[in-house]
Amino acid sequence: MRVACAQSSVVFGQPVENANAAIAKLHLLKRQGVELAVFPEAYLTGYCVETAEAAREIAIPRDQESLRLLESSANELGIIVIIGFAELNGNSVFNTAVLFEPGIAPRYYSKTHLPELGLDHFVTPGSELNVFETAVGKIGILICYDMRPPEATRVLVLEGADLVVLPTNWPVGAETSAEHICIARASENRVFYATCNRVGDENGFHFIGRSKIIHPSGKVLAEAGSEEELIVADINLEVARQKRTVNIPGKYELDVIESRRPELYNPIIRTH
Repeated sequence: MRVACAQSSVVFGQPVENANAAIAKLHLLKRQGVELAVFPEAYLTGYCVETAEAAREIAIPRDQESLRLLESSANELGIIVIIGFAELNGNSVFNTAVLFEPGIAPRYYSKTHLPELGLDHFVTPGSELNVFETAVGKIGILICYDMRPPEATRVLVLEGADLVVLPTNWPVGAETSAEHICIARASENRVFYATCNRVGDENGFHFIGRSKIIHPSGKVLAEAGSEEELIVADINLEVARQKRTVNIPGKYELDVIESRRPELYNPIIRTH
């Protein structure tokens, strides 16, 4: 499968303008044979707000024009698209990513682990960690800070994810996540990881880019710098289904799943 991360800047509060920019990138990626395209967290709406009222002002419902345009383009081009937006659902705001797969109704994931930053001060956390069956394989979606607790990625892997996709808004200060933690999550779970960050400035925050597509071994297959960039990699999802690493047959082997000791992990699920 050929996967791409569209590291992009965002126009704050202008979902249709952002959608049209994404569609132009999708046409470029389709010509490169890309089957799955990932865009950043809150790409359609922007992220940097300081009040609950401002969060509601930028949030959009699932039937908003920008989302309809993207769904139509995904269907027209025959490409799977994952893209983030601030979602307005009734009186609540969620930090959501939508998965558009041609010929299938849109599917959604809402961020479950919230930092004390921007939009996430004012959203309702999601309540599910989903693995989505697609024509290309099983895809788990996390959003930005969801990656920091290692349990979230592990749950997706235990539920069969071949690839974990991470739309993100990493600003200055999140370099460790961009350069190290995502690689650790791929390697410790033997899973493909695709992180798609944004770039540019928004309401006092500067975003660092550094998007990556990572092999289950931890090898970085493609990575971006600090400007707008399309990164592409060919991945074989069957590799992620082989959790056993054989370095020297019979002498140096390991299995990241079978070697676990769940009976020792009760403290992980304790509350305070």
